[in-house]
Amino acid sequence: MKNAFAATEPTIQPTRLHTPKYLQPGDTIAIICPGSPLEKREIENCLNALMSWGFKVKVGSTVGNHWQRYSGTDEERAADLQACLDDENISAILFGRGGYGVMRIMDKINWEKFAAHPKWLTGFSDITAIHCHVNAMYKVPTLHATMANGFGSQATGASESIRKALTGNALEYNFAAHASNICGQAKAELVGGNLSLLCAMQASKSELKTNGKILFIEDVSEYKYTIDRMLMTLKRSGKLDNLAGLLVGGITGLKQDTEVDYPMSVEELVYEKVKEYNYPVCFGFPAGHQPLNLAVKLGLPYQLTVTKDICNLKELPAGKMPVDIVSNSSDSLSASLAVVTDSINMSH
Repeated sequence: MKNAFAATEPTIQPTRLHTPKYLQPGDTIAIICPGSPLEKREIENCLNALMSWGFKVKVGSTVGNHWQRYSGTDEERAADLQACLDDENISAILFGRGGYGVMRIMDKINWEKFAAHPKWLTGFSDITAIHCHVNAMYKVPTLHATMANGFGSQATGASESIRKALTGNALEYNFAAHASNICGQAKAELVGGNLSLLCAMQASKSELKTNGKILFIEDVSEYKYTIDRMLMTLKRSGKLDNLAGLLVGGITGLKQDTEVDYPMSVEELVYEKVKEYNYPVCFGFPAGHQPLNLAVKLGLPYQLTVTKDICNLKELPAGKMPVDIVSNSSDSLSASLAVVTDSINMSH
């Protein structure tokens, strides 16, 4: 019997960026859970925020549903995602939570209608699998951001960055420099997400292409040696060789290895893998599994400026995909670093 949700992939890879439409008041945002389960009470803050922004909300059948460790069977979760991808009245999908499960349903999805009429897919962590697949197969930008279960009772920098991103504001962030940074400037497409999922996408049709791009990574609840192993996987596969720049977000909740202590810091582990390359490397970007998880539009061009005093990530117009790398010139970069006039409050 033919699978009703069998995935369809393009025979010719798209070469042109296909950016989803930005949202207007009255547009509908769907909330669904393609992986781990989420109780309906956990999205109340999110519902209140989205409606206060002027959006309508459609809650999918997977919210509040349970099957084993997932928010439904593979077929139920695939059907919920497929329905929201195909519904022309839905302008964006905000995923409910991360956890695990997206990889189990990705190949059950028919992405053709989404590729022709894309909408903003918003989330992080396990949702990195979708970010990678959509970027690799369809060149459709997606939004790496806090999910529905991460909204607080009050507006925060994280939730406000989602509003700005979905409504078409160009994102720009200033944040503190780190002693391990490699100074420089890069203008290129921003890609990436959760380090574990980036490695899990290797050797598949969803494998992320990193040449000439700014790679963003973050992770949570790993041992230092597993972080090292995943970084070595990227290095040995050439994913770090030809970057335009490397942006390191939060690598948080490290597990304590009871067998052998690993004295190197996470920053040292990363630096060791990329110190030979001539591109800027930036630590401490406020995104990932942490209270301040700022939104970034993956698949769109950004300018990353890293100096000894401050770092700046600035979204560029989508009409161009520039690659312009200038490394190890912090004095000139400091002098040219623009002041952010519409930045989001970075305080927790």
